[in-house]
Amino acid sequence: MGGRVLVTGANGFLANHLVRDLLAEGYTVVATVRDLSDPARTERLQHHASSLGCPERLELREADVLDADPWKDLLAGCDGLFHTAAVFSLSGNSDVILNTANLGTEHLLKAAAETGVNRIVYTSSTAAVGSSPRGRAKNEDDWQSGSSMPYTAAKTESERRAWRIADEHALDLRVINPTAILGGGFSRPPPSVDWMPDLLSGAWPIVPAIPMAFVHVEDVAHAHRMAYEVDGAEGRFVLAPHSGMTMVDVARAARRLRPQAKAPKRGLPRRLLPLAVFFDWLKGRKTGERRLTRAVVRGYMRGDARYSSAKAERVLGMTWRSFDACVEDTIRAFEERSA
Repeated sequence: MGGRVLVTGANGFLANHLVRDLLAEGYTVVATVRDLSDPARTERLQHHASSLGCPERLELREADVLDADPWKDLLAGCDGLFHTAAVFSLSGNSDVILNTANLGTEHLLKAAAETGVNRIVYTSSTAAVGSSPRGRAKNEDDWQSGSSMPYTAAKTESERRAWRIADEHALDLRVINPTAILGGGFSRPPPSVDWMPDLLSGAWPIVPAIPMAFVHVEDVAHAHRMAYEVDGAEGRFVLAPHSGMTMVDVARAARRLRPQAKAPKRGLPRRLLPLAVFFDWLKGRKTGERRLTRAVVRGYMRGDARYSSAKAERVLGMTWRSFDACVEDTIRAFEERSA
């Protein structure tokens, strides 16, 4: 299809894979990052362009989604927009998470409307789809309700806002709702994978049976491009090919793929997840970081991680990398970082 497109948050885990996918397919990519002087935000993107032999089709620009001013100029001459920029944190500052999601969405979509950029692919999450009711595969018709987790609330509110703005301005909005993203190719380990070294090293004597679903980062990047290119791609697209799983499944796969790893063999049942909150709190007193707050565990215990990706398969023609490939590529990325 080709053309000129803008990708926000281009140095992110998903977005840098998306930039590579777009460049490989002949697009000119205006890639925004918050700080051009930080090599960690630009080197991987520049490597993509140079390795594909198209450095002239990558335009790096500095911009922050919280700033409304630059976006009309950046979108001028673009055919489409991929809005991926977000703060992914289960326990971070709620104001930062909400403002980045909501103000960023408003700034980008309104600027797109004013500059005539009609086709937009927006990165949401299954956090906005929800985990209830338990026992049924959730799909594009489902919405999160009543979550006290800042990230989940932010993704839900910002996606709803995106749909409102799209309706007001007659924008051709397509939304991608991926679940937990695994794989390699990151500058800094994102929260969806940063727990893997602890799992492999035996830092967890027992793994909590947290309901989860997984998808490979390269499949998510490809789905974004297909959602942009397929004219009949309307509405939301859930990407959760490996669903109805738990962290115990990840530990089993890790032991199978790396027999020398010290991944725990035992799982903490769902009913005992509140115990994991206590031990996480103890660890957090030393590290200053929390993974399992009470709000997080309440959300896990209320629902499950069963989702249907049938629409993405039917409309976007998606096929999926295996669960073992998801885990293998994640492990290998950390091995390469420590080599």
